[in-house]
Amino acid sequence: MALLRTLLFLAIFHLVGALLIALAGVAALRGQGPVIRASRRWARWHRWCARVILGIEVRFEGALDQGQALYLLKHESMFEAIQTLAWFERPIVVMKRELRSLPGWGFASARHGSIFVDREAGPKAMRAMIAAARAARESGRPIILFPEGTRVAPGETPSLKAGMAGLYKMLDLPVIPVAIASGSIWRRGFVKHPGIVRVRVMEAIPPGLPRSEIESRVHAAINALND
Repeated sequence: MALLRTLLFLAIFHLVGALLIALAGVAALRGQGPVIRASRRWARWHRWCARVILGIEVRFEGALDQGQALYLLKHESMFEAIQTLAWFERPIVVMKRELRSLPGWGFASARHGSIFVDREAGPKAMRAMIAAARAARESGRPIILFPEGTRVAPGETPSLKAGMAGLYKMLDLPVIPVAIASGSIWRRGFVKHPGIVRVRVMEAIPPGLPRSEIESRVHAAINALND
């Protein structure tokens, strides 16, 4: 049954999703507002297909208040990577620089306001990233980062990437860690399984803390569902 649901999901989601992505690309030509709205439609379509076809529900513990903060999310699957565009009204997502070069997607992401991080950035790339971070700070929008840098298997608790502390210091914003348990439902393999994705919004952490303290507190908070 799970295999049949997965095949049906892929057929229906991608059929309509391709059209929504194309519309997002066109919307990007019209400015930031239209591309944000188009991206949210695509993410909501993904959420609907996951719920109705795959039987995947999301259970929130706490609320995302949409205020400006640096939201640091646990990253176990592509599910939350897509759903950030639906959970937040106007998010700015921090993502790796390689995604900027993807045809269509990179252009739309840039118009959306994404911050692209180059892990081996030279002086020019670093200045561009700093400028993007400052623009994000001035926009008043929530800023989203997956501080582990890549997807991890359920139960894994790797060290956080060094860029998280640098961005925290640069933005001077409160941090809201978000623990997510999705990897056992939205697995890396082909077949997806029904179940509940748990999302726990943790207590805000103030700006201005030493690097060792912010890293320790964030690491513990985003892994709070590893029980």
